[in-house]
Amino acid sequence: MPPTATTDGAPEGVAATRLLDDRLLHELEQLHRTRHETFLYGSDDALRHHNDRTAALEAEYLRRFPDRLVTAGRTRSGARAREAAARVEATPTESPR
Repeated sequence: MPPTATTDGAPEGVAATRLLDDRLLHELEQLHRTRHETFLYGSDDALRHHNDRTAALEAEYLRRFPDRLVTAGRTRSGARAREAAARVEATPTESPR
């Protein structure tokens, strides 16, 4: 699979739709791992390319796996339950006399 090219001719990688599942996941992991440094220290072009590539790979992943596993703690209701449990745990209780 030949890489596609950016407007300046530099390779940008294989199109997300052409990646095998394991390679798609690997590419996503690499982008998520490098996100912070690219955001802080990358040029405007590097950040724009990173954003575009991440969006394309994430969209493709969601297209392929619409029923992906969602951990309950990563939902709004899960977050609310965690907050409520933390409040209960932090509330002092009266000891019996």
